[in-house]
Amino acid sequence: MESLTRFLEQKLRLKVNREKSAVDRPWKRKFLGYSMTSHMKARLKAAPQSVKRIRLKLKELFRVGRGRNLERFIREELNPVIRGWANYFHLSETKGTFEELDEWLRRRLRCMLWRQWKRPRTRFARLRARGLDEFRAWKSASNGRGSWWNSGASHMNAAFPTKFFDQLGLISLLTTVRLAQLNI
Repeated sequence: MESLTRFLEQKLRLKVNREKSAVDRPWKRKFLGYSMTSHMKARLKAAPQSVKRIRLKLKELFRVGRGRNLERFIREELNPVIRGWANYFHLSETKGTFEELDEWLRRRLRCMLWRQWKRPRTRFARLRARGLDEFRAWKSASNGRGSWWNSGASHMNAAFPTKFFDQLGLISLLTTVRLAQLNI
């Protein structure tokens, strides 16, 4: 690091920011939001810090989106952020990050619905309307667990599958990235 810094500053007369500069393995560093995998054949991926930052940004959107129309929230607030992030990271060669974020987004939306329903009898009625049998709907609605646990439970996945969110207009990160890669 010292010899590189000396060369850049003395020979090329460039200014080196010592706080940001480091010498390390490619998979431990990030550049413009991207990182590398640690496999034999390195592949480009979204850096963990970038994924963490988009999750925090989306969490803020979900806090603002409570009590609002789900379809309007998806189309007007969520989709532009998702589309922008996916188009920026369209050079990424891994799909695991995008799959995990898609699953996390759907779970957050299910959590939002569960919180909007508030009471067990409302939850029961909504789950019945979405096709769950009476026993399972009542058992789920009155289980006393938190909204995050219920949003990941099988009864919410059965009542609100991926297809439901596709119909509301939620775009998939993985699909958007794949389409952007085809257009290169």
